[in-house]
Amino acid sequence: MTPTAPYEQEIRAAAAHVGRRRFLTVTGAAAALAFTTNLPAAGAAHAAEADVRKLTENPFTLGVASGDPQPGSVVLWTRLAPRPYEPGNGMPDARVPVRWEVAYDEKFTRLAGRGRADAHPEFNHSVHIEPTGLAPDRVYYYRFRAGSWISPVGRTRTAPARGAHLSRLKLAAVSCQAYHDGYFTAYRHLAEEDLDVVFHLGDYLYEYPVDAAGGARRYTDRTLPDRFHRETVTLEDYRLRYALYKSDPDLQAAHAAHPFIVTWDDHEVENNYASDISEDDLPPAEFLVRRAAAYRAYWENQPLRRPQRPHGPDARLYRRLHYGQLAQFDILDTRQYRSDQAYGDGWHAPGPESTDPKRTLTGATQERWLIDGWRQSTARWNVLPQQVAFSERRNATGPGYQVSMDAWDGYPASRARVLAGAESAGADNLVVLTGDVHVHYAFDIKKDFADPASRTAGVEFVTTSIASGKDGAEKPANWGTYMAANPHLKFYNGRRGYVTVTLDRDTARGDYRTVSAVTTPGAPVRTAASFVTEAGDPGLKPA
Repeated sequence: MTPTAPYEQEIRAAAAHVGRRRFLTVTGAAAALAFTTNLPAAGAAHAAEADVRKLTENPFTLGVASGDPQPGSVVLWTRLAPRPYEPGNGMPDARVPVRWEVAYDEKFTRLAGRGRADAHPEFNHSVHIEPTGLAPDRVYYYRFRAGSWISPVGRTRTAPARGAHLSRLKLAAVSCQAYHDGYFTAYRHLAEEDLDVVFHLGDYLYEYPVDAAGGARRYTDRTLPDRFHRETVTLEDYRLRYALYKSDPDLQAAHAAHPFIVTWDDHEVENNYASDISEDDLPPAEFLVRRAAAYRAYWENQPLRRPQRPHGPDARLYRRLHYGQLAQFDILDTRQYRSDQAYGDGWHAPGPESTDPKRTLTGATQERWLIDGWRQSTARWNVLPQQVAFSERRNATGPGYQVSMDAWDGYPASRARVLAGAESAGADNLVVLTGDVHVHYAFDIKKDFADPASRTAGVEFVTTSIASGKDGAEKPANWGTYMAANPHLKFYNGRRGYVTVTLDRDTARGDYRTVSAVTTPGAPVRTAASFVTEAGDPGLKPA
């Protein structure tokens, strides 16, 4: 999107008269709208430089992160926040020089790159570094300095060269980390896995209030400020909520151990929003002010490249990454461009409103981009990291079943176009990665879900949540019904955790990792099930 995006004029008008009673503030709206250009707000490039000698408290309380690996580059991220739970995070209203280093070894005896960047107050003193000239497919270590303070050391890995013939690639998929529902124990285990990259499939934070005890965490050693005990709606709200989440030591450990490739779902803004349509039926112009604030805070707090930087309420988050000849990753955004949920959202029997062929989950432009990318793909595996359940999920056997209007089931024509595009493009080895639903699923993707004997078009690995839904259960109450109603569903588990997927030339293997509890810290991790699909012969089989 350009700074003259179509929404800009109308949200400027909306920002002039909305107030906190309507969930917004003029100040927050103006701050959000300041992000409609590629630079900090007017004059910031020439703003005074802070005296780093006056940084008397550790500014690296939110850790470090890396992401979006390319063969010669990877994004490095940090954010300066000596007092992360306060507005402004204890930082001066001035730009702060930050030095960065990339090394071949953890002790930084052999440097691969170094430089300086400014942490601008307009970007909440976040830093996004895109070092170049790195070697493909190798591990690097990185750190930051601000004044006399040195950040924790992060470990990252560049992508292989585009034409490289890889023998193996191991990734993880994670999603849905409601802070107030439990500890991020799964991330501690994820940090110890041998992985090339982690895909975060959305709901990195939740907009819901977090009480003084951290909800289900039931803190007794700390008291969270009252400012967290409200829904996030302003730019300041979202920034502070990211600070709360990123202060979690298990999340910091996962980011420091692996590069992340991120995409959002709904809760980074508001539950089940669709394009410019809010859950609470705000006028679109007013909701877009909130969306602008949420998108800005998301970019500030994630290891994303410059093309993903928002312009007001718009951001190009869908993008494509390559891992040699082994895998092409097409990361989707199924929130920003979708049609409104049919039948008022929720679960509903399919009908004329949901099956309307004009309905879209991706928007026409993203849909064309996806299918065109498949036509040009030379990868062995075409992997689709995205947000909501792709395969059909009936909630009952027989003709009276319902499906989710928020998932691809509520947009069956959109799903049919994508599957037809994959078939016409010859993207035979299709692997869909999904989050959102707070359970583990393993699906065969059918060309016609009404016919169990129809061609299997690919497989879908659905990861459960990191914490959302609290502890969960091995077999949720509807386990038997779902397994009977959906013959293409091969596995269903309701615990918390993540999925690892190992790709080689012949197979894709999914390992479903679970922890027994998140409402108390320190639970062990186990592999609840493993499945493989063979290249050229899609369909999941127990490993």
